[in-house]
Amino acid sequence: MMAASDRVTNERGGVIDAPVQARPGQTTLGWIGTGVMGQSMVGRLREAGFEIVLTTRSRAKAELLLERGCRWADSPAAVAAAADVVFVMVGHPSDVHGVMFGDQGVMVGLRRGAILVDHTTSSPMLAVEIHAAAKARAVWSLDAPVSGGDRGAREGTLTVMVGGEAAPLEALAECWRAVAGNVVACGGPGAGQRTKLVNQIAIAGGMVGMCEALLFAHRAGLDVETTLRAISGGAAGSWSLSNLAPRIVRGDFAPGFMVEHFVKDMRLALDECRRLDLPLPGLALVESLYTALVAQGQERLGTQSLVLALAQLAKHPWPVPPAAQVS
Repeated sequence: MMAASDRVTNERGGVIDAPVQARPGQTTLGWIGTGVMGQSMVGRLREAGFEIVLTTRSRAKAELLLERGCRWADSPAAVAAAADVVFVMVGHPSDVHGVMFGDQGVMVGLRRGAILVDHTTSSPMLAVEIHAAAKARAVWSLDAPVSGGDRGAREGTLTVMVGGEAAPLEALAECWRAVAGNVVACGGPGAGQRTKLVNQIAIAGGMVGMCEALLFAHRAGLDVETTLRAISGGAAGSWSLSNLAPRIVRGDFAPGFMVEHFVKDMRLALDECRRLDLPLPGLALVESLYTALVAQGQERLGTQSLVLALAQLAKHPWPVPPAAQVS
């Protein structure tokens, strides 16, 4: 039975129904957006036994999931009308707003007592707006951006940073089990998004350090792979050093997480910094370096391609193998 502290009232003072308990074989999940990470997350939920109805901007991107038994819907509203839990994972805050509030948006079709989860890294203020709109419709809402990249999505080891009430978070335990290794309740509406921005700020500085270290090793005539083995287990070790540095060494700049999305995240963080009157010069520097990559037409490469921008600044080209994935 739901504790009184987990009950939510809408603007008319009515108590929202307890959230549906997500169970494989019983609960229909809705999913909107099947990009690099969404594909793997939906696949894992399907393997766990959930019925899934989905939509995305291009149906072609969903064909493999449809072949695995997922069902297509023609709009976000149709997804919401067919599902007990709706997950959204799109690109930008403007995309989130359109998916949620458009003429055929999620809000049109949501069922009373349903759960709405936004996995997009988006604006904290938009998360608060979505929560209020959902509450007015007697719907539970969580902002729940993720971290862990394409590998974490494939292996089901993502970290999920959740803003919102405890009741819907707990109701989705079986969903989290399929896609995540770490689920953290970060606070009220918007807290998940703000925590993800903290995550991106920490990554931004680390990416510069990792890429500059590789450039130094190469320019100094060291064997870069040997150098990575030497430093990865010590104080310099990091997720980026273990997972992205080897990709750089073999010239693999294919996206686990795209430059354009990281730039979006850093700009969201800088917007929050302005709102908080908090200068973060390191973050501003990294955002400008990645913006240079975008200006060079490399916005759809992986974030590890920062090494290319730094190499250009240093006038020391990074050696890209002939078979490298750079487009």
